[in-house]
Amino acid sequence: MLRTLAFLAATAMTGTSLAATSGFVARDVTVHGKSYHYQVFVPASLEGHPAVVLFLHGSGERGSDNRQQLTQGLPHWLEDHPDFPAVVVVPQVPDDQEWTDRQNVDMAMAALEQAVTEFHGDRHRLYLTGLSMGGYGAWQLAATHPNTFAAAAIVCGGVTPLSDERQLYVHGVPDGADAFAWTAKAIGKLPVWIFHGSDDTSVPTEQSRRMHAELAKRHDEVKYTEYPGVGHGSWINAYAEPDLWTWMFRHKR
Repeated sequence: MLRTLAFLAATAMTGTSLAATSGFVARDVTVHGKSYHYQVFVPASLEGHPAVVLFLHGSGERGSDNRQQLTQGLPHWLEDHPDFPAVVVVPQVPDDQEWTDRQNVDMAMAALEQAVTEFHGDRHRLYLTGLSMGGYGAWQLAATHPNTFAAAAIVCGGVTPLSDERQLYVHGVPDGADAFAWTAKAIGKLPVWIFHGSDDTSVPTEQSRRMHAELAKRHDEVKYTEYPGVGHGSWINAYAEPDLWTWMFRHKR
């Protein structure tokens, strides 16, 4: 599936050469004639064909500075884990847009494709994760591009609209269809670990509970962790889960 998106990515790379890079490096990708910035975490011990993780940030990290998306969730966690054994791609949604918008789905996939090519990533070990708005985006990408990712970790995300003021919901659901059942079917057999705080007042916990129920009903591989007394910031707990990456990386497509 990623190969079909290669035409979206125009190689416009900045920063140092591959041999000299480690930590976060800035990159650019052009999609539909528009240039976007993104970051890539490069392991210090990069060798061979590494696993590649695509991370989608939350609403508060939108912009065009190519820095704000590093302040929460997985990128922040990586600051204390420089030995993380995978390349991590961290694109950024422009202000007042959503990950579920078609142009941002294309942008995220194009950034992933470009990074996989540059860093010689293993296409059988591509992984997806996102938090809050990025959790919505992760469900969207999983549904729009099935058979691309080997596993996904989705944190305090959702499927259906939170309000009439935002276009934040999984797009493509047919009129009259149950959005949770449709999304569960659309993502195919993708293994998913879902995380949510029980006291989340930003994205209702019921969003994750219903997705878990639908995937379990289909006998798909799904794990669900709900943190009692935790609000919207459940990504702090989720990315610190000691078994998360062992679980994630044991899956191959």
